[in-house]
Amino acid sequence: MLPRYRPSYNNRQIWELKPITVIITRMKIVLFATLLLTSLCHAEGLPDLGDISQDAISPQQERQIGEQSMLQIRADKSYLDDAEIADYLNTLGGTLVFNSSEPGQAFEFFAINDNAINAFAMPGGYIGVNSGLILTTQSESELAAVLSHEISHVTQHHLARMVSGQKFDSLASLAVIAAAILSARSNPDAAMAGIISVQAGGIQRQLNFTRLHEQEADRIGIGILQKSGFDVRAMPMFFERLQNATRLLEGNTPPYLRTHPLTNDRIADMANRAQQIPYHPVSSSLTYYLVRAKLLYMQKSPAEAMSYFKSALGKDKRGNQTAQRYGLVLSLLRNNDIPRATKEFLSLNKLVASNPMITRLAGQLLRANSQAQKNPEQSAIDFYRNTTLNFPQHRALIYDYTDVLLQFKRHQEAATLLNQQVITYPDDPRLYELQARNYAALGKPQEEHHALAYNYLLRGNLRGGIEQLELAKQAGNDFHELSTIETELRQFREIAAAQEKKR
Repeated sequence: MLPRYRPSYNNRQIWELKPITVIITRMKIVLFATLLLTSLCHAEGLPDLGDISQDAISPQQERQIGEQSMLQIRADKSYLDDAEIADYLNTLGGTLVFNSSEPGQAFEFFAINDNAINAFAMPGGYIGVNSGLILTTQSESELAAVLSHEISHVTQHHLARMVSGQKFDSLASLAVIAAAILSARSNPDAAMAGIISVQAGGIQRQLNFTRLHEQEADRIGIGILQKSGFDVRAMPMFFERLQNATRLLEGNTPPYLRTHPLTNDRIADMANRAQQIPYHPVSSSLTYYLVRAKLLYMQKSPAEAMSYFKSALGKDKRGNQTAQRYGLVLSLLRNNDIPRATKEFLSLNKLVASNPMITRLAGQLLRANSQAQKNPEQSAIDFYRNTTLNFPQHRALIYDYTDVLLQFKRHQEAATLLNQQVITYPDDPRLYELQARNYAALGKPQEEHHALAYNYLLRGNLRGGIEQLELAKQAGNDFHELSTIETELRQFREIAAAQEKKR
């Protein structure tokens, strides 16, 4: 199995520590605070990037810039907080990174709920993909082509090189640079008033990739595609289709093409390189089609979704039929039409040998049909115990399993499961939210508020995190726990004060 590229505020050896959740959480939160303090608590609230005449930004500084941007992204309502979509992107991206020039570089791939055709890379290995771009691709190789191109921008340090070439004087602030990069990458037309400072706006206008950057990313991206076993012809095909579609939009150019200038020469160069590589057909994975169906389902109302997927399965069959039926079952479930959803799922299940997304759908139907079971508690527990053994890295199944344990008041089992998962995914805010629910049921208010604090902090809600830490401090008298809470409160209050001073 390929290595998983997880986002992390902690060092890479975090999973080698003693399997005690509190140790890992404490280390993560302290390092998280250190990162923010580095970015905010220098003279006049600005960090010290060293000699501003230097041409190079260190990998650590790149990561800090990316982390600053991610704090803003995770707090934004457009951030698509869906474990199945995120895990798919990270699995696909992880395969590509494994075959890049920097396989040890930490990457995080995430989705943005936006119909605009866009994808963007940020320093430190953070790559965002709009739902609109995923739905515009016609094969997994096309999506892999875009990710390979963005990975190449990161491994070649294009954004860092653009930033390091500027003279920031006293404005050498990671927060300012992060805001400019985020605005330029995710929304090229963002108003300057939405950026931290006027100077950041000046930086933003210089962040579009140059022709040389794009050609280098094309060349390296095709190499990554080939090594990863995808169809290299997908890269020129996708960009050519995007260019042709743009001509029909009468000036309404997709955001992706505003930051990634596309020319006929670029497309021709991509096509020439692809033609020199022996062709072999590559099929898209079922999960690729399921993710696209889920995105379509999420964007439509229940009635619209059912109508769309019924039509796709009708006389004029279109798209991957397994994925279309999956979308129909999701739509029927959301519309609370359990009998028909169950019937359609039986047809779906005959088409698939084993897939975690469809297995999760089976679990949702099992719970929806609980009234028809003699022992719904044991049926659900047995189902999730077995499926999480079969798909141990599918976080959505872990969430559902935990929810079932909480529903049936199996709190000790839930605590054991959550402690294990926090070790594996120390930066997953949903796990801390579930921990807080479990602690509340166990009558442990101090631990409840402490877990909620981590949930809020990881979602970019600094004020909410501080409030929860204060509640945790008032709720218990365990000396060691109080000592940790006091330390964290001191750190995050300092960060909040620095942010207020910058405003």
